Parts: sequence; structure tokens; C-alpha cells
Amino acid sequence: MEIGKISNDLLQSAIFDKNLHRRSEVKVRPNIGEDCSVLKFNHDEDIVLSTDPITGATKNIGKLAVHISCNDVSTSGAEPVGVLVTILLPPKTSEEEFKLIMDDIIETAHENNIEILGGHTEVTDAVNRPLVSTTVVGKVKEDNMIATNGAIEGQDIILTKWAGLEGTSILAYEYEEILSNEIGREYVMDGQNLGKHLSVVEESKVATKCKVTSMHDVTEGGVLGALWEIAQCANVGVSINLDKIPVKEETRAICDYFGISPYKLISSGCMIMTTFQGEKCIEELSKLNITANIIGKVTSKGQYMVKDGVKKEIEAPSSDDLYKALKKQI
Repeated sequence: MEIGKISNDLLQSAIFDKNLHRRSEVKVRPNIGEDCSVLKFNHDEDIVLSTDPITGATKNIGKLAVHISCNDVSTSGAEPVGVLVTILLPPKTSEEEFKLIMDDIIETAHENNIEILGGHTEVTDAVNRPLVSTTVVGKVKEDNMIATNGAIEGQDIILTKWAGLEGTSILAYEYEEILSNEIGREYVMDGQNLGKHLSVVEESKVATKCKVTSMHDVTEGGVLGALWEIAQCANVGVSINLDKIPVKEETRAICDYFGISPYKLISSGCMIMTTFQGEKCIEELSKLNITANIIGKVTSKGQYMVKDGVKKEIEAPSSDDLYKALKKQI
């Protein structure tokens, strides 16, 4: 199999098509494009859970690990409360490296106002580089809970921030010296600084104000992959204008160097939202100093993008373009 996320077809046949045991407390179950499970435990509040590992980066992995799971929980309109952390380290890891990972986790947890609830740390020869996996627990009022499958025909599709921002930051750190020589030190520094924008926790705070019915953070597969997943999960279509999707100059420069697409590059820090109140949503986001654009519409069927007047189908996501860059011989 290719490096990256397991294909949607394999997930469907190996997991979702099975007759899995079900409990009455579970309100939202895993599905293609649905990153969180939601549990009902009292009369007006739900518990939201999400888990993810960091596998495509070797630097800043503590920071990335906390952000991505907080982001997933936030797509349900939930407030992240706490995080469980599993850290697997190869035998060659130094104590200083471990402390640096933990310092990043502690700092990022503080930034997101969440508590470290526990976890597991282990040195093992089962991995050849540090691996961090996080599970975040969040809470949301029952009436404010949002699922990815809530997209409705006719709604505006909003994208926050800039396509490819996480992948740009990862590559700018992983290949700092090479990229500085090839595209210029300024682009590399700007690319690394995009790592300051990895959270979408603030985005979720405007959801109820603007009657957002679906949110999805943009991770592996990039913006196009996330749009495809929303359409698949909600059984709707999407039509987007590629020229409306903002891309930073440093992202274009790095993507051009590696021969990859910013629209298929992992983009934690970007949130896709659907609502009938697109302009109001952008206005509310701007109050939080968050850049956002209406990039298209939810339709009845089909997933399409338009570029320079040419309409093309959005394909199901495959291995993220980050892995293509990491495999490139340079």
C-alpha cells in the first residue's frame, strides 16, 4: 500500500461495511470524512472524541500532535478539554529530544486551554523515529453539535486561511538548508512561520452565530481531499472555483520546487465550513483576525472544480503530496 492514509475504499470494506457492535450512547459514528465520534452522557451536553498520530514530520511533532486532534474536535463545534498522549521513541532517542517533544506538547496544550489527562511513553525498537499520537476529549452543548455530514445543497463553502499551510511549514523545517539555497531564505522563514496558524479552534466559535451545518479541518489530501470527503460524507456535491482558494507565495514556491500541488497538500489550520450565511460568517471570522473566502457552493451531486473556465472532476484523495515531497531525491 502507498504511504499515507488508508484508501477510502479499503476503509469502507474493512471497517464501515462490517456489522459492528453499536451502543445507544453513541450519537455520531466514524465514517468517511467524519473525524469525530460523539457520545451522549447527560441531558444537554455531548462528549466529542478524536485521535490522530503524527507520521509525516520529524520536527515540531509535539505541537502538531496536539493541534491536529484539537482541530478535529473543534469541527464538531466542541470545546477541547483534555488530551491523552502516546509517545513511542526509538532506542537512539536522547533525553533532550524527549523533553523537547514534551515541552512542545505542554506549551501547545496551554495555548489551547486543555489539560494533559495522561497517556503512555515508551522506548521501543518497533519504531525508527519518534511517533506521537494524541486523543483529545471535548464537550459541546447538544443543540450546538455539528457533524461533517450536515452540508446542504445551496450553501456557501468557506475556506479559512491558506491552502497547504501545514505542509509548507513541515517542508520548510525538514528541508531548511536545501530550500534556502534553492528558493531563498525569506520564503523558507515565511513557510516555517505558517506553523503559527495550525489551530482551527477559534474558527469553530463562529459556527453557531452563522448557522454553520458542516465543518471539516483540512488534513491529509489537502483542500481538494477535504472537499471530496465532505461531499461523500453528506451525500451531496461540491462546485468550487480554484482561483478563489488563497495560496501563500512561499507555499507556491515550495510546491513548485517539489513538483506538488498546494491543493493536495496537508493543511491543518484551514477549516472548511458550509452555511447559507457565507458573508456573515466571513465577517464574524474577520473579527477574530481569521482570513476566510467563499470558494464555492454545495450542489446536489458531483464534485467539481473550475480553473480558468475549465471544469474538472475532483478525484478521491490518495496519498498526500507531502509524502511525494518527502520521497523526492534531492
